[in-house]
Amino acid sequence: MGTGRTLKFALCEVLQFAGLCVPLFIVMQRFAVIVAKVKTSAQPPRDGSTAYWLIVASSIAYVTSTALLVWVPLKYMVFMKKKFLIGRKKWRPVALVYVILSTLPSFAFLIASSEVQINNNIKTDTFTELPVSLVLFSLICIDVVERIRHCRLTGRANGMEREAEIPSTVLTHVEQVTPVTVTPITPVVPGPAVPGQVVPTPIPPAAGQHNDRNQNRAGTRPEPNGAVPGIPVDPGRPFNIPGLSARSANPTAYRISPYTYTGPLRFLCASDARADVFVDGFMFWMDTVEMVRVAGDPLVYYSGWVFPIYIFSYLSCLRVVVMPHSPLLSSLGIVVQDLPFFFVRAGLIAFFGFVTPILYMMKNLLVFLAFIYFNFMTKLRVFNTERMIL
Repeated sequence: MGTGRTLKFALCEVLQFAGLCVPLFIVMQRFAVIVAKVKTSAQPPRDGSTAYWLIVASSIAYVTSTALLVWVPLKYMVFMKKKFLIGRKKWRPVALVYVILSTLPSFAFLIASSEVQINNNIKTDTFTELPVSLVLFSLICIDVVERIRHCRLTGRANGMEREAEIPSTVLTHVEQVTPVTVTPITPVVPGPAVPGQVVPTPIPPAAGQHNDRNQNRAGTRPEPNGAVPGIPVDPGRPFNIPGLSARSANPTAYRISPYTYTGPLRFLCASDARADVFVDGFMFWMDTVEMVRVAGDPLVYYSGWVFPIYIFSYLSCLRVVVMPHSPLLSSLGIVVQDLPFFFVRAGLIAFFGFVTPILYMMKNLLVFLAFIYFNFMTKLRVFNTERMIL
């Protein structure tokens, strides 16, 4: 058992350290090649090998110093469970350090490569796709490793959704539950007095209370969020379905349970949260990947649009610092991704044509409008139709 944990620990650390070093080496080596070509093509020609090896040596020195001075001490403090790093578990310090030490310099040298070629009027760079894909793939790997390192890699999943930080927001199956019927108490009607019998005196209802007949006639008014007064609400519920909340006032209640299929194709219903970590990790970055891909287009790469593209793409990468289950992630995605990406894509389409799919621009716009409407505008009185009707 200890050998398996040690092997998993070593594998995770090797993958994360490789994700820190390899993108920097590739991007800076590519920048060194461009600088060497500029030196040799200058008038008079100069030796470009000196500049090449100087940049390569600088990259090795940078990676070594950051690994010894920042990465290793941070890892030590994280595994020693320092409270100021992992006390509240609302952010991920390893991801923050990676974005600062690796992603930021990589994007900076990608911009510098474009500027060097534009200023020297040479366009010899045909190596644009691999460095960008490698930087983002390493960022995805860091995210996935941070989320799956606390899970077992062998055997069946046991509470993996909580450990892998994947909130389950899918209603898989609805089961009908037998309702609990409360028999009303029949009021005692006083009859003729019998000698020796004690007649109970009816107690009048208190002020502000209604009898059952008036309450049934008035009906139950649901709240604006779909909840019904008098019906207990589970505080740990990760999502709210107005349809189910409204139906809870009916005599038939519902209970959410996992869907089980016992047919011959039941193997198709296989699901494991550890595998879902990889799916969620790549889907989380698809918008950023598409935005950075646009910068690889020659029309865009050799223009000033690389600055807003890489700047806003880097700001979008800062979302990885927040825990996946944090409620701050939705508003942070609107501020640093969807809203700026929409304006950048609109400008790219206006200047260069359809270099980016219009689908992503519509995605940014609809996500922003849906966030504003359902979180803020539905609270206004003019949009609260239930209160106006009832």
